[in-house]
Amino acid sequence: MATRRTDVELVKGVTSRQDDCFEELVERYGSKVLNLALRITRCQEDAEEILQEVFITVLTKVQSFEHKAQFSSWLYRVTMNASFMKIRARNRRRSVSLEDVEPTIKQNWVGNRTELYDVDFMTSRHELRTAIQCAVDQLPEDYKAIFILRDIDGLSNETVGRILQLSVPAVKSRLHRSRLIMREKLKAHYQGYRNMAELDDVEPAHVV
Repeated sequence: MATRRTDVELVKGVTSRQDDCFEELVERYGSKVLNLALRITRCQEDAEEILQEVFITVLTKVQSFEHKAQFSSWLYRVTMNASFMKIRARNRRRSVSLEDVEPTIKQNWVGNRTELYDVDFMTSRHELRTAIQCAVDQLPEDYKAIFILRDIDGLSNETVGRILQLSVPAVKSRLHRSRLIMREKLKAHYQGYRNMAELDDVEPAHVV
């Protein structure tokens, strides 16, 4: 059984123009790049274009990758930069229908379930899930990047810090701020849904 090659070995192979090494990197990371681009842009066409752009960057600029860092972190950073550049260039609308979003996107958007706004509860209705997506789209880029990597992709603070070249305290600070922004935007939606849920729980009057 062949030994699985490390990312470092594959990167060195790409640098020396070994096609099989490039193909293996695409196979290993292609879906991750596509999914991350889709979460940021909310557009399948844009995500597919970004996928191509990212791996063209791998071919042409992989020598800029420093082997003291993880290749996956470098690739995530390239993907996020390309995604935000795509958004800025096209000045896309920020509101996208639920059908355009990857169906496996995580429900755990805002964090601890014991906090004021229980996101699993909120996302049980289409309207509120769409509201959450719009709220994420409206986050400033720095906060959006942190929020997607940390609360949607579930990466650790340390990994997010490596990807975005930030200290762990800076990651925690921006994540806290992004959650506050999200909760403020979703407050009205949550209150309306909560009122509806309370009405649904009321026993109907007995009709004689």
